[in-house]
Amino acid sequence: MVVTSEEIADLVQLRRARDRIDRDYAQPLDVPAMARAALMSPAHFSRKFRAAYGETPYSYLMTRRIERAKALLRDGTSVTDTCVAVGCTSLGSFSSRFTEIVGETPSQYRARDHSHLEVVPACVTKVVTRPQRHAKGTEQDRRSEGGDGRRTVSA
Repeated sequence: MVVTSEEIADLVQLRRARDRIDRDYAQPLDVPAMARAALMSPAHFSRKFRAAYGETPYSYLMTRRIERAKALLRDGTSVTDTCVAVGCTSLGSFSSRFTEIVGETPSQYRARDHSHLEVVPACVTKVVTRPQRHAKGTEQDRRSEGGDGRRTVSA
C-alpha cells in the first residue's frame, strides 16, 4: 500500500487535532474548533478523523471526558462537580452519556468499591481490541482468517 504525501499531511493534521482533544478535553470544544486545529473543513475533518481513528471526533472527545470523569468519581468527587470539571455543560447529557459508555450511572459508579481495579484507559483498550482492516482477498486477509471465517490474531 502506497501512502501519498497528501495522506501523510492529513494524518499529521488529524494527530494535531486529536492531541488538542486529549489536552483540552475540559474546554468547550466542538467539531468546527477541532477542524480548525486540523486545518480542515468540519465535514472533511469528521470523515478523515473517523476513517483514521474509528470513531467520530465528538465520540472521541466524550470518551476522553468519561475516562477523566471515572477517575474523579473514584476519588470521591461529586457527580455535579465531575460533570463541570470534565467540560460538560448539562448534567443530564453527561449522565446519559456516562451510563451509555460505562453501563451504570455516575452515582452508581461513584458508590462502588474501586480498590480492586487496575485501570486501563479506554483509548488503550480500543486500540488493542480494534479489528484490523485488510483489503478483501489480500494475502494478509487469507492468513488471518480461520477455517470458520473469523479473524485470528497472529504474532
